[in-house]
Amino acid sequence: MPSSVPSFAELLSQCERSAVHLEMRDSYASTDRFDAWKRGERINWDDRDSWWHPYDQLITDTVARGVSIHRARIVSEPVTEYIRWEHYVTHANIVAGELVRWLPRRQATDIALPGNDFWLFDDKLLRVHHFSGDGAVVEDEIIDDPATVNLCASAFDAVWDRAIPHDVYAI
Repeated sequence: MPSSVPSFAELLSQCERSAVHLEMRDSYASTDRFDAWKRGERINWDDRDSWWHPYDQLITDTVARGVSIHRARIVSEPVTEYIRWEHYVTHANIVAGELVRWLPRRQATDIALPGNDFWLFDDKLLRVHHFSGDGAVVEDEIIDDPATVNLCASAFDAVWDRAIPHDVYAI
């Protein structure tokens, strides 16, 4: 059944000022790249053609249009193997133009957080991710309800203010 939710690329193409992403899970569904990393394979960061993906180009193009892209991750410590890998591959996000920060979960206790990961576009439109227990995406939902948007925007801002920049956060 076709989804009525616009693609991420469509939403980003309509974005004029900012796109922020809040991630709160300690693991997501396994991927071939994660499995390769667990086997000890590492990315040759000097060979951009070997790791650059359409997502990276989309981010670069969007940032070039003047849109700021911020990603914050709330993580349990000690971190899971998945988060250790995610920290490693975040180099691609940084090169593409994202700003990324990490917040240890113990520092988020007094922040009112939504129940799901989300992208917020221009402080007015949410793309909420719904996951299964094992971290696979079940569906995405678009929300423009002002109260929900405001909750997510304030949660992201609170997390961002406390979070540690990627180049400083050591795993």
